Amino acid sequence: MSEATASSRGGSTVPRTAPATNARLPLFTQELRRSRRGHIGWVIGNAAAILLYLPFFPSITAGPDMAEYFNAFPPEVTVLFGLDQMATGAGYTQATYFALTGLLLFAIAAVSWGARAIAGDEEDGGLELTLAHGVTRAQVVVERALALAARLVLLALSGALVIAALDDVSRLSLDRVGLAAASTALVGLALLIGMAALFAGAVSGRRSSATAVGAGVAVLAYILDAVSRTAGVQWLGALSPVRWAFGADPLTTGFDWGGLALLLGGAVLLLAAATFVFGRRDVGTQ
Repeated sequence: MSEATASSRGGSTVPRTAPATNARLPLFTQELRRSRRGHIGWVIGNAAAILLYLPFFPSITAGPDMAEYFNAFPPEVTVLFGLDQMATGAGYTQATYFALTGLLLFAIAAVSWGARAIAGDEEDGGLELTLAHGVTRAQVVVERALALAARLVLLALSGALVIAALDDVSRLSLDRVGLAAASTALVGLALLIGMAALFAGAVSGRRSSATAVGAGVAVLAYILDAVSRTAGVQWLGALSPVRWAFGADPLTTGFDWGGLALLLGGAVLLLAAATFVFGRRDVGTQ
């Protein structure tokens, strides 16, 4: 590979490595390679979030005091945060990790990676260098999207392994198929959010716009689900990607293929739109 430098927005130079165009999926492997240290940090942070909650499940169910504490909350708060399900290992894991800290961490990671995939690289000056080395614009979008998906899958897999390791000691009694289903749903939801950020970056070439759109999709999805459950407006829930991911309680019931189809279908549509738009605009002129 040849070495080059590209100027960042702050005026400093950072080393850039041109993709090996004779390799299979060169941009995919390049993206995974250059993000491996940051990805390790996300894996550690995700494991820490799991360790922050799940080991304390036995103390939650040890006596009646905690149940009385949860019952003291207003019904809307109980429904919103799943406090009425805290007595079971699956309900506790869903409420504290998959629907709360895990959802937040995966959304932040997806928005960050999606915004950087096209817009961030374009702002830093590296995208024009990449396009000068015999790769197509469609290839850039697709392989960067594949790298985003791969990082989310690896992050979810590491989290599932930590949860499985804590299952016995924390007395969660989780079903392995359900754990796989909930982890897959989390990946699908985060992928949709990340693809929204990538699409906005492909349209605008601006990291700020990509971040705003990705974060907006995540927040809107959460709000629609929350309002639907607390106010009883069911049609709003049907519009929420959060409901598509966790509405059927995959941690208990297993894979919800309909919800996964909506999440993955939405992500694919955004990817196709990003590929189409990016192939027809001038890079570096935004």
